Amino acid sequence: MARLSYREALNQAMCEEMERDDSIFLMGEEVGHYQGAYKVSQGMLQKFGEKRVIDTPIAECGFVGVGIGAAMTGLRPIIELMTWNFSLVAIDQIVNNAAKIRLMSGGQFKMPVVFRGPGGAAGQLGAQHSQALEYMYANVPGLKVVMPSTPADAKGLLKMAIRDDDPVIFIEGERLYGVQGEVPDGDVVVPLGKADVKREGTDCTIVSWSKMLTVALEAAEVLAKENISVEVVDPRTIKPLDGETIYQSVRKTNRCVVVEEGHGFSNVGAEIVARVQRNCFDDLDAPIERVHRMEIPMPYAANLEAMITPDVPRIIAAVKRVMYLPESKPESKPQSKVE
Repeated sequence: MARLSYREALNQAMCEEMERDDSIFLMGEEVGHYQGAYKVSQGMLQKFGEKRVIDTPIAECGFVGVGIGAAMTGLRPIIELMTWNFSLVAIDQIVNNAAKIRLMSGGQFKMPVVFRGPGGAAGQLGAQHSQALEYMYANVPGLKVVMPSTPADAKGLLKMAIRDDDPVIFIEGERLYGVQGEVPDGDVVVPLGKADVKREGTDCTIVSWSKMLTVALEAAEVLAKENISVEVVDPRTIKPLDGETIYQSVRKTNRCVVVEEGHGFSNVGAEIVARVQRNCFDDLDAPIERVHRMEIPMPYAANLEAMITPDVPRIIAAVKRVMYLPESKPESKPQSKVE
């Protein structure tokens, strides 16, 4: 296996699919000459030319609509949004057109379009550029929502999303682009709607995805030193959700913590909790815990951003609560002297 960064894996997936199928093209702000805001499309303009790697104006509603129209005619567009925060400008096109045209046309039109780009907080980008919007798109029938956590999943899931005949919301972790990992060579795809157990365990199940999966795995490592065995399940696809893999894990561990980057009210974690509670009620030995962003817009200051975002200590505390163990007291920081 090659060792690639998350961004390189995404680039490889798009290049391989565009080489395989001439109907696929990439369109978005700065995807061509600038080679992508996060360099995901690096080298693609030189490889495929301006007819298949298309720079657009700063007009999300416009080029998202063009992509939807292209999909209706039989092309397979990949529409890059510089950040999912900007998708709100095009939400009418995504929600009222992309998600509904296949049904409203009685199946006469397919909608093979992938909307992809970074989501979540990236570090001091402020309230308008740090939102986790997967809950909103998962609430819309007709859309599939995919959130890879590793380079291998990023490649395999993107390849499968491009081949899908329904619109796919593909949200990349904004802090994951530089993360490296082993990626299988060749045409290896990851099916949509299939979760993955990223770490085996026996004492508690953590369900998490995207950037928060990395944090959950860090917490599991710390807990292992205290002889607490945590199983970490990555849904990978938010919708359709692979509930059965999650249920199997909870039935084994009898405890569950859901960790997500978004706010807690009416979020994806709430749906997972409801499903686990309904399907695993007799298996649970403790109430399910949730760890999520605090219910305020994202502050700009780095210390405040860190304060409201889920971290390792908060996850560890949640795991210990479901195990009825005393929580560790945080180390006190020395007070600075004021002369």
